[in-house]
Amino acid sequence: MSEPRSCVIAGGGPAGMIAGLLLARAGVDVVVLEKHEDFLRDFRGDTIHPSTLLLLDELGLMPRFQASVPHQRVQAARLPVADGGRVTMVDFSRLRHPYPYIAMAPQWDFLDLLAEAAAEESSFELRLGAEVTGLLWDGAAAEGSQHDDDGASSAAQVTGVTVRGPDGEEQIPALLTLAADGRTSRVREQAGLPAVTFPVPLDVWWFRLESSSRLGMAETVLPRFTGAYPILPIPRGDYVQAAMLIPKGADARLRARGIEVLREEVCAAVSECEEAAARLELEDVKLLDVRMDRLTRWWRRGMLCLGDAAHAMSPAGGVGVNLAVQDGVAAATLLAAPLRRGVITDADVAAVQRRRMPPTRLTQALQSQIHRQLEAMFSAGAPPEVPASVERLMRRVPQLSGLMPWVIGVGVRPEHAPAWARR
Repeated sequence: MSEPRSCVIAGGGPAGMIAGLLLARAGVDVVVLEKHEDFLRDFRGDTIHPSTLLLLDELGLMPRFQASVPHQRVQAARLPVADGGRVTMVDFSRLRHPYPYIAMAPQWDFLDLLAEAAAEESSFELRLGAEVTGLLWDGAAAEGSQHDDDGASSAAQVTGVTVRGPDGEEQIPALLTLAADGRTSRVREQAGLPAVTFPVPLDVWWFRLESSSRLGMAETVLPRFTGAYPILPIPRGDYVQAAMLIPKGADARLRARGIEVLREEVCAAVSECEEAAARLELEDVKLLDVRMDRLTRWWRRGMLCLGDAAHAMSPAGGVGVNLAVQDGVAAATLLAAPLRRGVITDADVAAVQRRRMPPTRLTQALQSQIHRQLEAMFSAGAPPEVPASVERLMRRVPQLSGLMPWVIGVGVRPEHAPAWARR
């Protein structure tokens, strides 16, 4: 058994890494366990919103971000109207904010940046290739008692994790366990926390298109339409990562059409990648099973879920990374002092959920509205158009195009770096 730690974090994604960085800057002994050997993986989230950019600034990391993380700035989204033109529905430049744009940046570079900054703190440790396989419980918790429906009333207490790494199995005791291991969280599953699940009308086909052509900056935030199935092209330097939105459960049916149909659709939507589309094969296309759910309780005695482990988000709006970061900041801000004192209570971890639940609910409600529009588009088999009444309103009052950037880019409860974490 390893030496006890103040905090062990399962998962080295945005929530886990930002929480680890902030807790280390507070002097808390923290270890982040990431099951992969590095961060260089095919992430689905590339959008870094204004709230996260400002956080990087507060942490003293914006100069590093600008110098070392390749990114493109997206400021506007224009949607088609009936006469064939477009109207600006989203305009980040209208934000009264130090960073009035979305940065499209590879998530692995973003995580590397956080890892490098955290490694400068003596109380931080990152273990790569270390997979959390289970939870440790106190002696009074018989197997099965931890799987009741109400974590608050149970006497069971999480006291750390079991982990499998290069040197075999290991137990790491900890005062607090943070579950930041994503929507398929093993920690969340073993804790038996109750959740509500919401219906979603879409899945995503995810594939890569090699291209030396740069896509237009103004269009990177919007899907390209090929009839019923929009494609969102995400430029990543010398290639384009493509996300094709398809109806829920349609994977097998659409694959049965054959590769030539998909190639034609990609060519029609992303003409810059015509040569790459001609080389595309069905085995290159990965299915992202879209889910949206939310834990009704994020915590148990001695543990807390963050990010997708607490609330799996739809890709609609591209807000998943930023919500996860905000969760991590809130957790570190509220829990650093109790961890330094060496005592974590139920009230401490419950306070994090109480703070982060309202923005989670609001964001998922907004995503449900977007889902209804996508469902109508799938049913109609045609790209959506802005209603004439909305078009007239947006042209008459263009300031309205600044509302959505505030909701999705800043949020109703943006988190800021505490004074002790700023540089």
